[in-house]
Amino acid sequence: MKNILSMSQFSNQEVYDLIDSAMGFKAGEKSDAGMNKYAMNLFFENSTRTKSSFQVAEMNLGMREIAFDASTSSTTKGETLYDRVKTIESIGASVAVIRHSEDEFYNELLKHDLNIHLINAGDGTGQHPSQSLLDMMTIAEHFGQFEGLKVGIIGDLSHSRVAHSNAEILTRLGAEVSFGGLDSWYTPEFAEIGPHMDVDDLCREMDVVMLLRVQHERLSADENKAFSKEDYFKEFGLDMRRVDMMREDAMIMHPAPVNRGVEIADDVVECDKSYIFKQMQNGVFMRMAMIEAVLKGEDTSDENINTKRQAILR
Repeated sequence: MKNILSMSQFSNQEVYDLIDSAMGFKAGEKSDAGMNKYAMNLFFENSTRTKSSFQVAEMNLGMREIAFDASTSSTTKGETLYDRVKTIESIGASVAVIRHSEDEFYNELLKHDLNIHLINAGDGTGQHPSQSLLDMMTIAEHFGQFEGLKVGIIGDLSHSRVAHSNAEILTRLGAEVSFGGLDSWYTPEFAEIGPHMDVDDLCREMDVVMLLRVQHERLSADENKAFSKEDYFKEFGLDMRRVDMMREDAMIMHPAPVNRGVEIADDVVECDKSYIFKQMQNGVFMRMAMIEAVLKGEDTSDENINTKRQAILR
């Protein structure tokens, strides 16, 4: 496994094995896979959780980070993404973690003979594999399975790379996925996966309710002008009234950052059913598993990994 770029590259077994690996790290297992190696986190879009989580994961594996600030880099002088990645490869970096506003930015990089490992930390409105994998870990930790689970994804579907990644892999793993939010965000690709439902019905029926923030930075000026956070919260937001409708063991998830009072009420963020901060905690361990996998160049379904860690999904 040289690069991690999209959820579509993984078999179901590889997803399970990455979860096993991350659970091993959470249980206290160590790895020297990154010792004396360098990583650069190239974030061309703002990020707090994902970038910090990758930084901690890299340090936990013994890696050193080469600092990068898009606003002061040679990108402002017209340097291409390929030249930037080739440069850090040339100075000795082993891993480039990249977040970029362009969908599938990595396709251009794959045309070249690069010897550095690439990890997609979010491409435009396309994919977010590390967030999706940590979400799968969090669900697996709670339910121990995916088959037959009912998952509702509510919010700005069309602009969310998390929605795209999670809807794809959850369906392949055997979950039933439904959607909620504005009709205009429920595009044909989601219609092929599952129905669009009223939020009250989703809360009553789902095992997992995933909320998405409204991505104002990707909306048009007219859409932002017409948007009312009060109206949106009333129709689609998760408050304690709706939490009380949910099943006893149901999970509330959100990739963050959360917009309190828009898609989720303040008192719901840390309620008993909320796994939002657990997702952030698990993110470090999953990103350690991802980095280890590319550094070792192993197929995550390799028998060596299966025997090294206790499987949680069988």
